[in-house]
Amino acid sequence: MSIWKIAGLSLLAATAACGPRIQPLQPTMANGEVLRPQADATVERARAEGEMQRERLADQQAAATGTALSGCTPEICDAIARGEVALGMTEAEILAATRTTPQAWELRGAGGMMTMAARHASRAPTDAVARLAFITLRDGAVASYTYREPTGFRTVSSPQDATRAGRAAARAEALLDQGDEYATAGALDRALQYYDQADILRPGDAETTLRIATTLDKQLRPIEATLRYQLFIHQLELERINAHGEAAARMAEAIARAHERIVVIERQ
Repeated sequence: MSIWKIAGLSLLAATAACGPRIQPLQPTMANGEVLRPQADATVERARAEGEMQRERLADQQAAATGTALSGCTPEICDAIARGEVALGMTEAEILAATRTTPQAWELRGAGGMMTMAARHASRAPTDAVARLAFITLRDGAVASYTYREPTGFRTVSSPQDATRAGRAAARAEALLDQGDEYATAGALDRALQYYDQADILRPGDAETTLRIATTLDKQLRPIEATLRYQLFIHQLELERINAHGEAAARMAEAIARAHERIVVIERQ
């Protein structure tokens, strides 16, 4: 081998020796082995703490239920068993009926008046009927309570409000309000949908019938409008029999206007 080749090989060897050394990859785990990072321990601690918290809440709820049932009236005890808030309940009885603890509620008030509202909006307490917005107590007993329902807010402040008929009437009123908003905006088809729903919930209501008749009249649907105006007159005549004074006069005026619209429609 020539001296130049020997010199070149020596130079290459020296250059390689000065370059970076690449270490071979080492296996980090055997085939099929499961990694158990330190995070697993954190998750396990959180799970155990969550379980302990649930147990504490369950113990508190059981204690609250026992306290409530020990001195409640038969009607209140029945409501607790159904899981429903009722007028006249104490704070302990509310907790028992809603299956909650004091930590779920924000309390405020003074002078014998207190309001209970959800501490966390995303986890608002509910009873067997619906989600509760807030509860008002007077002298330690429930004076009213308000639900948040798909049709809006509904407040129960009398025994009649809590009945099925009372709930239907409140929902019908909310539907009428929504229908009125659409009617004002000129969305008559949408308004009519809400009025029809209200009519199903509270059949025979003259106020609802008049809204439907007026909307059909504006939509130039004379046959349906006439029928509804006639039904309205019939319903209001029945109410006027039991009415007196100014109320009877207002009903008579409304009946006269309905008759006028029937005449106008029939002449078109």
